[in-house]
Amino acid sequence: MAKLGKLSARKAATASPGKYGDGGGLWLHVREDGGRAWVFRYTRDGKAHEMGLGPLHTVSLAEVRDKALECRKLLLEGRDPIQERRREQSERLGALTFKQCAERFLAAHRDSWRNAKHRQQWENTLSTYAYPELGDLPVGAVDNGYVMRVLEPIWHDKPETASRLRGRIERVLDWATVSGYRTGGNPARWRGHLQMLLPAKSKVRAVKHFAALPYVEIPGFMAELRKRRGIGARALEFAILTAARSGEVRGMTWAEVDGDTWTVPAERMKVRKEHRVPLPARAVAILEAMRAHGEAGLVFPSAKRGKPLSDMSLSAVLRRMGHEDVTVHGFRSTFRDWTAEQTAYPRDVAEQALAHALSDKVEAAYRRGDLFDKRRKLMDAWGGYCETAPAGAVVPIRRGGGPGAQA
Repeated sequence: MAKLGKLSARKAATASPGKYGDGGGLWLHVREDGGRAWVFRYTRDGKAHEMGLGPLHTVSLAEVRDKALECRKLLLEGRDPIQERRREQSERLGALTFKQCAERFLAAHRDSWRNAKHRQQWENTLSTYAYPELGDLPVGAVDNGYVMRVLEPIWHDKPETASRLRGRIERVLDWATVSGYRTGGNPARWRGHLQMLLPAKSKVRAVKHFAALPYVEIPGFMAELRKRRGIGARALEFAILTAARSGEVRGMTWAEVDGDTWTVPAERMKVRKEHRVPLPARAVAILEAMRAHGEAGLVFPSAKRGKPLSDMSLSAVLRRMGHEDVTVHGFRSTFRDWTAEQTAYPRDVAEQALAHALSDKVEAAYRRGDLFDKRRKLMDAWGGYCETAPAGAVVPIRRGGGPGAQA
């Protein structure tokens, strides 16, 4: 049995910098500046832990030995001294509710989300679905039954929302556990737990893709769109010609334009990486026409000066044209289908044009360029097809140049 009581009060008060054991896991740490603190060391589940028991000037040798004894008793009962202290602190402070923990989690991570819309989505889903059942519940009382009461009513009708909600509840509960407000496993975790109680999201409903216009109808559609007046119509036309996302176009500023190249800054891109867009001739002509509006900042301003167009502005153009069944985002799929079926450009050129993140992490690590010269030829070919190419025209690759030439 390890010897206890190795230190004396005098030794503890006069020892030079270093670490001194009293036995039974109790240690005195003496810093270079003379500071002296008690630490209880122990091993649990194969991991070493250190638990501070207070400074020597506040906790005497006799008092700290009593504290160390209590820690050893807890370990003998199969309990973790650090977790027990956190639980006691939580009880003294008053148990936080799930909503209070969620609010603290959101405050701590507010700056880590991509944009204000993403943060708002977190708050909205928790407020709408989680808080009615869990909001006023002590976070330590949230168990499988409560989580299922939140998820089951929407799991089949709103699988995408339910799946995101589950992940958000899981993260809040993880935060509460790490912060010492609850103990035990996470009842909202999926793998090996809720996956045994709920069907996978992919099995509930087929993934709904954005409705897209067949590429063979693009020349006629674009001819009709060019007849439409208004900034919304020009923004939609520009988005189609550049295969860009609606938000990237609506937030576009003149500072991002340099001749026939548009550079979208990383903070406005979904993949958080700067994206250069080569502009076909018609897209450049749209920009020249928009300069006449005299807006100094935004290229496609709304009626409220200094404010970008709303997402509904572009959708409204489609409705007025009788295309309620098509989405703005769907034109990116139209472009992708045209590239795959009507040109011989490699897949990675089209993926770069759409600013898609590479799913192959190894390939992504070695990819340094953005295939800009090849993409310029592709976008020129797409612009030409949108204006004049007959439906089904094939754009071949030619060595000597031309719309399909490889750089």
